[in-house]
Amino acid sequence: MNLRFLTKLVFAALLMGFVVSCFNDDTDEYIPPTYEEEMALLSEYLDSLQSRGFDVDTTDMGVYYLIDSIGEGDFPVYGDTCSVKYTGFFLSGNIFDSSGDNTFDVVLGEEKVISGWEDGLQVFNTGSKGYLIIPSEFAYGSTGNWSIPPYTTLIFYIDMVEIKQGY
Repeated sequence: MNLRFLTKLVFAALLMGFVVSCFNDDTDEYIPPTYEEEMALLSEYLDSLQSRGFDVDTTDMGVYYLIDSIGEGDFPVYGDTCSVKYTGFFLSGNIFDSSGDNTFDVVLGEEKVISGWEDGLQVFNTGSKGYLIIPSEFAYGSTGNWSIPPYTTLIFYIDMVEIKQGY
């Protein structure tokens, strides 16, 4: 066989493999949940927590929370700066974000974080730790975000390190 023929044969085989792979219907394309599916998953998750004896409460807005460790002092209000450590994860338990050992500062009322944080952080005083369970309507809703699919409930473990009085 001459080298030119062998090169054409290898190229044709690679091209054929590429064309065939384009028609492969066995892809595991992610399909985000609908709002109804999210609400069913959230309800199941909350029922599971309550059946195991956890005291899940709700803010007036509709953010769920669970306090692990009670802190001291006043609770934050709009204008205050909350310095928190956090870990964010999905109902599946997969972590999507974390402040690690660093604190993250949030000025309540500046609307630079999701509304679920603006509302939920107000139930934590300095030194308190616990969970915020935030339905998508108070997070990224039907559009999602670069790493968060649409209609996805978010859970944050919050450690309220410090509250600085604001304006």
